[in-house]
Amino acid sequence: MLSYRQPFREFRMMPVPVLEKPVRTLKSALIVDDHPLFCDALAMTLTGPVGIPDVEAVGTLEAALTRLETGPLPDVVVLDLNLPDVNGLDGVVRLRRAVSETPIVVVSSLDEIRVVRAALKAGVNAFVPKHASREEFREAFAVIARGEIHASRMALEASAPTPSEEAVKRLALLTRQQARILQLVCAGRMNKHIAYELSIAETTVKAHITAIMRKLGVQTRMQAVLFAQEASFSTMVSDV
Repeated sequence: MLSYRQPFREFRMMPVPVLEKPVRTLKSALIVDDHPLFCDALAMTLTGPVGIPDVEAVGTLEAALTRLETGPLPDVVVLDLNLPDVNGLDGVVRLRRAVSETPIVVVSSLDEIRVVRAALKAGVNAFVPKHASREEFREAFAVIARGEIHASRMALEASAPTPSEEAVKRLALLTRQQARILQLVCAGRMNKHIAYELSIAETTVKAHITAIMRKLGVQTRMQAVLFAQEASFSTMVSDV
């Protein structure tokens, strides 16, 4: 039992241990970029200053999705926004749907604040301009290895999103099946035709469309179509 007669100096505060976040070891990376010279330079940066020993590269989003489906997942995916088979943030949405847990780093010449902010809302872990220094690349990968988001604080300011940014953010909430159904709705298909093409019941299609409209915050099919068009949704999902 403590005695309050003891001198106060004998009571010392024990230091409280601070639990640090576990650091993810980045041993492999997949680069998705169609410029061979930039891919070579980026691979040298990743294997050198960043310290990732195993680096692969593909030139299209479809090639990346095939690689992710058939082989072991890389520890990080590095994506360019402008690819031969993808437009803008469509690639981010499709890639995030394919690898929900793998960090995605966007490396792009499109470094406007609105683009960076929209990419972050679509689910990327870091955004690095193509003209960034090697030290900036090293810092970005060190940040995501700690499980944090890397981007300019300006991109994270709570400003009102554009309609396109809001569309991308909400469309990212859809499941793969819901995304496919919305694509067919945008193509003008009726519920019975969608049910036949996807080999599901028409009541299931109706339930999915109700869930889609709820996630998008719209009341009608036409509103859902217009909302999807804000983000060029027709190329966001594959034909699988």
